Amino acid sequence: MSKVMMKGNVAAAEAAIRGGAEFFAGYPITPSTETLETLSHRMPEEGRVFIQAENEIASINMVIGAAATGARALATSSGPGMALKQEGFSYAARNDIPYVCMNVQRWGIGLGMLDSGQVDYLRDTRAGGNGDYRHIVYAPNSIQELVDDMYEAFDVSQKYRMGVLVLSEGYLGQMMEPVELPPYKEIKKPDWGLDGTGEVGLKQTCACYNVPLAHKLLPKRQERLAQVCREMQRVETIAVEDADYVFVAFGLPSRVCADTVKRLRSQGEKVGLIRPKIVFPYPFDAFRKVNPHVKGFISVETNDYGQMVQDVALAAKKELPERNVPVYCYAYSVGVPRVGEVIDFYRGVLSGEKKEVY
Repeated sequence: MSKVMMKGNVAAAEAAIRGGAEFFAGYPITPSTETLETLSHRMPEEGRVFIQAENEIASINMVIGAAATGARALATSSGPGMALKQEGFSYAARNDIPYVCMNVQRWGIGLGMLDSGQVDYLRDTRAGGNGDYRHIVYAPNSIQELVDDMYEAFDVSQKYRMGVLVLSEGYLGQMMEPVELPPYKEIKKPDWGLDGTGEVGLKQTCACYNVPLAHKLLPKRQERLAQVCREMQRVETIAVEDADYVFVAFGLPSRVCADTVKRLRSQGEKVGLIRPKIVFPYPFDAFRKVNPHVKGFISVETNDYGQMVQDVALAAKKELPERNVPVYCYAYSVGVPRVGEVIDFYRGVLSGEKKEVY
């Protein structure tokens, strides 16, 4: 199949349709709005449902309602809008309702700015609503990967009966790259969806209000999460087997770090890269492939204080328990760092100027 040049947000919308999205509800918010705009005409063209909701809270509740019938339902937003959806996510998790939501992250706190960033990592990988639940969280670093992730996300959400987030970034949504679009999937209705009669679908006593039932269901919920953690390990590694220092990055900074590894290797430096393609469940398995004598991990992120660095430190402790491997963090803040800037930080680690975080 030939490739076409597409903007990230538009490509994600087209991939969602081809992946079987039957219902969309959303609200405009930069830098994700092109997805909504594209779906506003593409969904009706395919005989599917598009709704521009009155606000972000309404949109996620519409998505939950559609998903409860077994429909493949989608929402998209950015940081402030995602914050408003958290209660809805929690209610969906309570009833094992699957859905897909794409977060095109923009940098900053509060309303933030329209620039790109990775500021929502902790909220989205831990689940921001009340109670114990998780999302499966994809973290693409190219538009082709964004397409592939969105295409797969509906199958994954319905397989595990969980919400799935696609953690995009402002620049990824706005830039253009050549992509190969996948074929249309056949949409298969699950057997658990509500049918409006009261005879078919989600008929269960809510464990939240029944202590004995909650204890009975807990092992099943724990096993499902354990299954997700086993089966959804997605990661790319570069030259980690003999590396003295290993960069860890996802999304757009990982592309910079891949070029950084290439340049430093050409200069005789033993460095490598771990790139999580899915950030929940976190790819702890990848850290087992690292040189057992590694001298440090360097998390490269586009936020102010570092967020993924917590998972890097946990992975280092979990997979290399016999050693206290230093973990550093290059929190670049807004935008995407250049190769030279990452190399400068690495040199600072070697000289002792940069101090370990964990």
